[in-house]
Amino acid sequence: MKARSLSCACLFTASTLLLAAPALAIKPAGPNAQPAITAAVQAAVDGKGRTPDNVKRDAYRHPAQTLSFFGVEPGKSVIEITPGSGWYSEILAPLLHDNGHYIAAVVDPMAVPEGRARDYQARGKEGLEKKFAANPALYGKARVVAFDPAAPQFGADGSVDTVLTFRNVHNWRTADQAEGMFKGFYRVLKPGGVLGVVEHRAKTDVPADDKSGYVGQAQVIAMAEAAGFKLAGSSEINANPRDTKDYPGGVWTLPPSNNHDKADDAKYKAIGESDRMTLRFVK
Repeated sequence: MKARSLSCACLFTASTLLLAAPALAIKPAGPNAQPAITAAVQAAVDGKGRTPDNVKRDAYRHPAQTLSFFGVEPGKSVIEITPGSGWYSEILAPLLHDNGHYIAAVVDPMAVPEGRARDYQARGKEGLEKKFAANPALYGKARVVAFDPAAPQFGADGSVDTVLTFRNVHNWRTADQAEGMFKGFYRVLKPGGVLGVVEHRAKTDVPADDKSGYVGQAQVIAMAEAAGFKLAGSSEINANPRDTKDYPGGVWTLPPSNNHDKADDAKYKAIGESDRMTLRFVK
């Protein structure tokens, strides 16, 4: 696909528009403006090395628009916090392969208690490392670093351009680790560096013991500002007004988790993935 100097909405395919049209309310000017998608970012999103099931979720996660909003481009050093199975790794590692650095920061299994929690983190770390090793042409320069969430250190102070985190803040809040995580992000970033946050958005502030998986947007901004960051922009790229946020099973009721009765598949498929805030902070 040829790069175009157009807003993100002009780059969607017809099928994407059918799925995600309500998520395109982006302010046209100022810090919330959506920059044009660069040829390099679009090429990484269109890359043949991506898992087909991951590509299907582009309609909800808008990777080209999201990464452009965060200013990710070749030449940058980027840390992604707890990348899971590597959904964004499939885009970021090739994007930065020849010019830049991609670092996947995962929880150190030995830093969590023995049992299911340690096994879960160990499987996740091992799975990501295997994914990288299986395709050196794409991931040969990607690195996996482990951190202790109780005292997070992601690298040398002032060493990276960008820190990205996708749908993780609710976990840190419930584990009482959010304050330390945001401070860790601030330390590892260069002056002027960017923290990009995408998170399930609650209707309003939620209590500390909330188990819904949603977080208030003002709460996330407050966490970042308490660590020293300045809010530089917000976008509705990943908004979804169909998400009513009132499900008995929390956000995991919706796709892609789909923790609901089979009979309700059509109902939740029609809603789609969660309503998400997209926030850009600067050190």
